[in-house]
Amino acid sequence: MTGLEQKPLTLSIPLREDPPGILRVGKSRVLLELVLRAHQQGKTPREIVAMYDALEIDDVYAVIAYYLAHRAELDEYLLRCDEEAEAVRRRIEATQRPGPTREELLARSRAKGFNL
Repeated sequence: MTGLEQKPLTLSIPLREDPPGILRVGKSRVLLELVLRAHQQGKTPREIVAMYDALEIDDVYAVIAYYLAHRAELDEYLLRCDEEAEAVRRRIEATQRPGPTREELLARSRAKGFNL
């Protein structure tokens, strides 16, 4: 009997919900969507760990493997994340007053003695 025959061939997925509905990788506070977006942009697991040094390389490999095996489910999760981010962005933009126009900035500069 070899060592592989004695150990289960399963791998736990290093994901946790914190807060509910928000998935984080391993023991870090790094969001799953950040890791998956980096992977989708062609970053290697080592490059992703370099971007987010709180991550463990083993966790990144495991999360990417899980993504590849459950792409449709996680693409749906990513879509929800994008929709929620867009909704937050719209709410923030709706509460902010518009900034000065280019003409207003130029007028202020001239009033201060700058000749542009």
